[in-house]
Amino acid sequence: MAQPTDVAVTTAEPSPVPARRDRMRFLRNPKTLTGLVILAGFVLIAVIGPWIAPHDPSARGPELLQPPSWQHPFGTTQTGQDIFSQILVGARGVLVVGFTAAVIAGVLSVIVGVTAGYLGGLGDDLLSSVSNIFLVIPGLPLIIIIASFLPDTGDLAIAAIIGLTGWAWGARVLRAQTLSLRNRDYVQAAKATGESTPRIIVFELLPNLTAVIASGFIGTVIFAVLANVTLAFIGVADISDWNWGTVLFWAQSNQALAQGAWWWFVPAGLCIALLGTALALINFGIDEFINPRLRSPGKEDRAVRMRIGFTPVVRRDYPRDADTAPTAPAPAPAAGPAAPRPGTAEDPTAEDPTAEDPTAEDPAAGTAGTDTGKETHR
Repeated sequence: MAQPTDVAVTTAEPSPVPARRDRMRFLRNPKTLTGLVILAGFVLIAVIGPWIAPHDPSARGPELLQPPSWQHPFGTTQTGQDIFSQILVGARGVLVVGFTAAVIAGVLSVIVGVTAGYLGGLGDDLLSSVSNIFLVIPGLPLIIIIASFLPDTGDLAIAAIIGLTGWAWGARVLRAQTLSLRNRDYVQAAKATGESTPRIIVFELLPNLTAVIASGFIGTVIFAVLANVTLAFIGVADISDWNWGTVLFWAQSNQALAQGAWWWFVPAGLCIALLGTALALINFGIDEFINPRLRSPGKEDRAVRMRIGFTPVVRRDYPRDADTAPTAPAPAPAAGPAAPRPGTAEDPTAEDPTAEDPTAEDPAAGTAGTDTGKETHR
């Protein structure tokens, strides 16, 4: 009898302990981090800009239309005004209008969208009709018409106009999300326990809509900043209040491009582009945080990635004692000639269909016997 042989067993490394959930994934995103750093810089400039401005932005000086220098980092205008001071002072107005309009539009979109999606029925139809009306009306022409009838077109008035006319898109998105959440088990459980509708909306639905609301808020800030700059550039807003659109308005009015004074409009344009880029990067980070399919693979994802075509096999480490050592399976018997099937030509016991049966009677003999019997009877 063959002696059992040991089977070589590879030792499997202990499975790693699952890492705890990364709650800081949003801030670890390079896009989000870059956008927040740029936005924080503009917020700091908006807060301390009027205090650190080296000159009065409206004061005229003897140095007319001078290129950038140490005394005037962004050059001067046609009337000797310092453009660097205008950029610093104008940052506050741009951010105030952007964030104020976003807050107003965000509150309206949450109230209309979540209420319409949760209530349904007639209330949903009415609120959806109102939001559809605001969606089909062009936003910027509506803002220009409303601003032209107001006696005061300061920053807060422009922010209120933009916020009151820019909430419809966010309301539609929140309504769609609420429709998918209102039939979830935890919402139905809250209804079954007798929770009131405002409490269900505030404590059950809104926490699950936080990322969508934040994304809509950032999008509204971008729209409000661009709308504010546009209104100041075309002269609808109050041009006595400095912002980046006002700088572009005066540069266009005095034909800065024709005179080759690129330093008059390039700094304001770069500030608008940088602010829009920062807000867009933050919005991209929110989208990746909401939708895992948009995330780029991180260190954790790359660590567990396997190559296609290889199946991982884990082997256990068995003790090496003689009593418990696994034995090799018994060898299979040697393959011999296959046994013939019954009734085939190879079967020696099979009968030959052509062979004569010794017990069978001869038909001719039977006939002769019958004739002999007849003759005897006669």
